[in-house]
Amino acid sequence: MSSQRGGTATMAKPARRRMDKTHWLYVAVIAAVVLGAAIGLLAPDVGKSLKPLGTMFIALIKMIIAPIIFCTIVLGVGSIAKAATVGKVGGLALLYFMVMSTVALAIGLVVGNLIHPGAGLHLQPYKTTAASADNATVKFLLDLIPGDIPVLPTLVLALLVGFALQSLGKAGEPVLNAVKNIQKVVFKLMMMIMWVAPVGAFGAIAAVVGATGWAAIGSMAILMGAFYLTCALFIVVILGSILRLVTGLNIFALMRYLGREYLLIFATSSSESALPRLIAKMEHVGVSKPVVGITVPTGYSFNLDGTAIYLTMSSLFISTAMGMPMNLGEQIGLLVFMVIASKGAAGVTGAGLATLAAGLQAHRPVLLDGMGVIVGIDKFMSECRALTNFTGNAVAALLVGKWTHELDIDQARDVLSGRSPFDELSLEPDGHAAEHDANVTAPREDERVPASV
Repeated sequence: MSSQRGGTATMAKPARRRMDKTHWLYVAVIAAVVLGAAIGLLAPDVGKSLKPLGTMFIALIKMIIAPIIFCTIVLGVGSIAKAATVGKVGGLALLYFMVMSTVALAIGLVVGNLIHPGAGLHLQPYKTTAASADNATVKFLLDLIPGDIPVLPTLVLALLVGFALQSLGKAGEPVLNAVKNIQKVVFKLMMMIMWVAPVGAFGAIAAVVGATGWAAIGSMAILMGAFYLTCALFIVVILGSILRLVTGLNIFALMRYLGREYLLIFATSSSESALPRLIAKMEHVGVSKPVVGITVPTGYSFNLDGTAIYLTMSSLFISTAMGMPMNLGEQIGLLVFMVIASKGAAGVTGAGLATLAAGLQAHRPVLLDGMGVIVGIDKFMSECRALTNFTGNAVAALLVGKWTHELDIDQARDVLSGRSPFDELSLEPDGHAAEHDANVTAPREDERVPASV
């Protein structure tokens, strides 16, 4: 009887999940930020002397920008083509994702221009300070790191290669698979670089706090607070309004329905961990299985509202902090670049930083020297990014379901009102959720891109 669902026997307690390595990385970055800020406040000269640590980390990020952009754009073009071939559902989903990504990026620019985060920090390019000829050791270590590759030519080449491979049809699939394998190596290298993030964050935060004191801490707090508030308003006002107008459903009822998933995302700083649950819950709320199977996995790579807001706000923070504010033309150019490049930000931990670095390098390479501060506070904003991305994909599934007449609106109202609660046992290994057709409800393991940014 104990093996039967719904029986009275006590269910075995699930094994406690061990903290994986990324959790320790998260803790290490936070500890490094706190320690760096303390040194900057208590011993400003020592803090400023630690700036090369942050600069070396940024040099490593610059080294990997071009390979990440190339692989993700080439594969992204392939993913768009595959989704578009599905028909009306795929076409509507992709159109919605592009519109909402642009809206989110624009909102980040508007908020950044209103609050001017980073004002008063007066960060200086690294080349004017520690990397002078009299510091031979630092210069030697920096020379060990390969130089960066221009981003815009890489982006254009990736787009051309992607479309060329699509025109080859099946003949191009071996090359796409090869690029996919190369991407795995690049992301593995990116993860290796991210393990140096605590050292880079420690040096960058110590240097900026040592130079500006409490002003740096205040500016970082303003950016984080503004980012959290912007994401909250985006979910409630933008997504909530669209959801109400199209389906008549309430965004707060949907968020209450997804409460367990929010806790899981907050604990892991990744919406990837909640993907199976989101698929099951969207089907339970009344969206047809084919629509969920197309919209949700595709949205995990192409519908990253929180990441979009983060990219533009962080770009404006850095440009303002370095006393090099972008004019309107540069901001529009940045928006267009991010619309394309943000589709590659759905990679492993750190890919969002690489995309941010790519945008800065494409417009003003000197701004890359200010990224060390963002590295220090990036982890504090990762949960908010993941929660916003996740909510955006839940709303997208409901909207596409409504537009394609594949949403049972009566069932949705019953579920969101609590009259038809979700059966958590359906997610157990012996439940029906495990029997889903993997080719419909989720991408193959080798095709799915984690959404950890």
